[in-house]
Amino acid sequence: MNYRRLGKTGWNVSEVSLGTWQVGGGWGKPFHPQTASEILHGAFDRGVNFVDTADVYDAGLSEAAVGKAVRERSEKIYVATKCGRRIQPHTNEGYTPEILRKFVEDSLKNTGLERLDLIQLHCPPTPVYLREEIFGLFEDLQKEGKIAAMGVSVEKINEAMTAMKYDIVSTVQIIFNMFRQRPSEVFFKHAQVNDIGVIVRVPLASGLLTGRITPETTFGQEDHRNFNREGAAFDKGETFSGVPLEKAFPAIEKLKEVFGNNLAASALRWVLMFKEVSTVIPGASRLDQVIQNLAAAELPELSTKQMELVEEIYDSYIRTAVHHLW
Repeated sequence: MNYRRLGKTGWNVSEVSLGTWQVGGGWGKPFHPQTASEILHGAFDRGVNFVDTADVYDAGLSEAAVGKAVRERSEKIYVATKCGRRIQPHTNEGYTPEILRKFVEDSLKNTGLERLDLIQLHCPPTPVYLREEIFGLFEDLQKEGKIAAMGVSVEKINEAMTAMKYDIVSTVQIIFNMFRQRPSEVFFKHAQVNDIGVIVRVPLASGLLTGRITPETTFGQEDHRNFNREGAAFDKGETFSGVPLEKAFPAIEKLKEVFGNNLAASALRWVLMFKEVSTVIPGASRLDQVIQNLAAAELPELSTKQMELVEEIYDSYIRTAVHHLW
């Protein structure tokens, strides 16, 4: 495993880490603690030392599984979680220092940890980023020893740019993949100047960039890939990176011509080609998926020609549908 510096935290974290939205369940599937444990320990055994969760993933079960697995290890594992999405309706007005403090304390109880390494605002409404009292709360929590660092998980680049103005913000979690390339044009250079750790989520575009989803693929009723394609429950950019499937499938065929049957690992390696990226956090619902994801870190660098071809495919099939939205 290779490690990269996570911005101003100074932590060296595994460049391929683990996202836990669907660990042991998720996406409409029942939660299985044993599966979650196998995935987490399997990742840690292979050098992963950074894991991302959230209080809303499986109603706290993901946080609990992460905390349990981390407490069972002797090496340092950095735990990142997120808060805010429990606010319903999910509005700017719902965000108060009092409710967010309670969420942090709930996450401490869920994980069984004395301190959270990284707490992130979980894609709040855009006006929240303008409220100094919200970020002031996390300064207080840091002084109290309840969190080590604070970051934001964003939908839009302009939200990231606003958040970076607060000294307390050490990291930005953002969607970036072969089908969502704008962050590399606009955001990355500002993150580097401000020493912000960049955590990349949805690197496989909800499975599209594995190459295994076809027009005939169906999804369960509670799977966001079924009900959120137009943003019915949350930002549509979280589902298939916001790419209309009729545009995605022709692009995937072109990508397969470049990378063959190794598209998933190549898609993760593509993300790692950008030096500003601190870590990428693909999810996994089985241990074998963890192993496949981690293999991307061992691949040789993509060639200049391969990088150019990915950009050409994006420009030809994807750019007009997504580039201006986030």
